[in-house]
This record gives sequence, structure tokens and C-alpha cells, in this order.
Amino acid sequence: MNRRNMLWSAVSALGAALGVSSAKAATEAAPSNKLKVVYHLSDAEKVGFVLGNIQNHIDGVGGPDHVTIALVIHGPALKAFHAAQANPDISRRVGDFSKDGVELAACGNTMKAQNVTLKELLPGFVSAEKGGVVRLAELQSQGYLYLRP
Repeated sequence: MNRRNMLWSAVSALGAALGVSSAKAATEAAPSNKLKVVYHLSDAEKVGFVLGNIQNHIDGVGGPDHVTIALVIHGPALKAFHAAQANPDISRRVGDFSKDGVELAACGNTMKAQNVTLKELLPGFVSAEKGGVVRLAELQSQGYLYLRP
């Protein structure tokens, strides 16, 4: 009987130790509550509206540390981000977003169609080489919420 109690105590202690270890590991590996959002922009007439939405989003959650945002641009909207044509407000906003960690992705297919290189876009852009819609799908598969204002 004594051996049985000793064995039971040892098994219980081991189980408790493993439980505490598992709980600690789960806490350390817990996913961040930081929301991930991708904005989709293709309509030239919505450029200012979408940029305003992104700024409102950042402000509404308490700053860029509380949200991960990506902006994927393709089609006619990309012309607004050509450095040579961009108005000062768009240039300023893109610079602010870049500093805030917003991913600014330009569709590689649209860049080819508009005969523009990454160097000719406002600073901070990356190329979505496989295309804007492919980048949107990739981000959604990574848990990003999709918004198309």
C-alpha cells in the first residue's frame, strides 16, 4: 500500500510539473492579439479615401504598435503613387505609413503595364512580383483581415 501511494504521489507530481511546463509554453507561444489587416486599393478615385481609412485605423487602435497593416495597390490607383505625379499629401501619407511599418505593395503586373519601376514609385513601396491579387490572397492565408473600402 505504501509503495502504491508513493508511486501515485510521484506520478501526480510529474503530471503537475508537466502541466505547469505546458501552460508556461502555451503562454509564451500565445499568438499576439495584434490585428492584421490588408487594404485593397485599385480605384483611382478612392486613393484619398483609403489612405484616410488607414490613418483612422492606426489612430483608432492607439497607434501603429497595435495593428499590422498592409496596403496592396493595383490597377489605375497605382498612378497616384508615381513619384513624379504624386501630390504632396499622398507623398506625406505614404512616408508616414512607411515609418509606421505599413507594408506598401505595388502589383508587379500593374507596374509592367504602366511601364514604371519600383524606383519611380514613392519611397517605401515593395513589389508584389506575382501580382496584387496573389499578394492579397497570401496575406489572407496568413490571417490578415481583408478590407476594400
